[in-house]
Amino acid sequence: MENIKIIPYSSELGPFFKSINQPWVEELFAIEAFDQAQFDNPEDTIIKPGGAILFAALGEEIVGTVGLHRISDGNYELVKMGVMPTAQGKGVGMLLGEAILEKAREMEGKKVVLYSHSKLISALKIYRKLGFKEAELEEGKYCRCDIKMELQLSNL
Repeated sequence: MENIKIIPYSSELGPFFKSINQPWVEELFAIEAFDQAQFDNPEDTIIKPGGAILFAALGEEIVGTVGLHRISDGNYELVKMGVMPTAQGKGVGMLLGEAILEKAREMEGKKVVLYSHSKLISALKIYRKLGFKEAELEEGKYCRCDIKMELQLSNL
C-alpha cells in the first residue's frame, strides 16, 4: 500500500470535499438539495453542527474524503465518502472509513449510520469490512438510496 496520510478538515481543504464527491454523485445519480448545500458549504452543514470531515493525501495530492454528520447526541451519519478514480484500489476508502469511525469514537459516538445504493459495490464491501450491518431503510430519507447500514460503536 502506498503512503496514504489522513488529514483533518481545514478551510483550505474544503473545496476538495466538492471536487472529489460531486463528479461521482452527478455521474451515478442526481444532485439533491442537501448534496449541493454540503458541497457548497461543508463547514456550515457538517463541521459547525458537530460533525467532521477527513481527507486522504497520497503524497502531496488530496485523493479522498469522507464526512461525519451529527444527527443527535451520540448518533452520526457517514456521508460523502469519495476517492479520486486515480487512487481507487489503493486502500484509500478503507483508511478513510477506519479514520472517520475513530473520529466518531473520539466524539463519543455510539452509532453511525449510512445510506447508500446497491450499485456502489466497492463502497458496500468497505462498509461491511468496517462492521456495518444492513438496517431497515425508512421511506423518503434520500431519493437515491436503497440501502441503510448501521454500526454500533458502543459495542466495540
